[in-house]
Amino acid sequence: MFAIGDFARHGRVSVRMLRHYDAIGLLRPAHVDPATGYRHYTAAQLARLNRIIALKDLGFTLAQVHDIVDGALSTGELRGMLRLRRAELAAAVTASEARLRQVEARLLAIESEGHMPTNDVVIKRIPAVRVAELTAVAGSYDPEDIGPVIGPLYDELCRRMAAAGVTASGPGIAYYVDAAEGGVTVHAAIQVSAGSGSGDLVVHDLPAIEEAATIVHHGPMEAIVPVEQGLARWVDANGYTALGYAREVNLECPADKADWVTELQLPITRA
Repeated sequence: MFAIGDFARHGRVSVRMLRHYDAIGLLRPAHVDPATGYRHYTAAQLARLNRIIALKDLGFTLAQVHDIVDGALSTGELRGMLRLRRAELAAAVTASEARLRQVEARLLAIESEGHMPTNDVVIKRIPAVRVAELTAVAGSYDPEDIGPVIGPLYDELCRRMAAAGVTASGPGIAYYVDAAEGGVTVHAAIQVSAGSGSGDLVVHDLPAIEEAATIVHHGPMEAIVPVEQGLARWVDANGYTALGYAREVNLECPADKADWVTELQLPITRA
């Protein structure tokens, strides 16, 4: 048998933690000296300790860990709980990666302050185009708020187009309008051929932009901030005023977001 200090050392945990696990009935010592109260553990109990620590690190509460290691849950219940936790962790990793890309974009924006694009900006007229679209309101124009809204919108829009037998005739176009109740109304649109909507599919003509400052962004949308701000600096420096938000035209959207190509189309007028 091991004294509590030795067992803690072999299990890579603290003595205090073992005492707590004993107090709540999660990991009882194999023997307690009646005279001294000293706790002793067997090597076989390391297996239970490992399971406890692994489940706790997965985010389960100690009460849930107790039920799992004591077999109070059926195999199906345990499998369902682990799958749910796996999905939660995967979502957290995805969100953390998106936030990391946003931080990197802000850092790049800071590093590019004072530098403006030159030959990359093109002034042109954007013709009217017929689109199918869905809308929803995001909390702000921050990519962290836009991303969770616009992705599901496009998924649902594609589903509705397929159900209505409507095919895309051009790229996706995202555009934004300040919402009356606060936040930003996100419009997820896809260019379609002439026709009208049916059922729950909205089809309409997206108006032309008489004059737009445009620039092409390569990479994920979370990294668009420095490009968008560079375009804004160019517009200001060249005697123009921006009219609202830039449209985002998805020229190329392969599986790897690092290879995405997006054109920003910012409506402008002479200041």
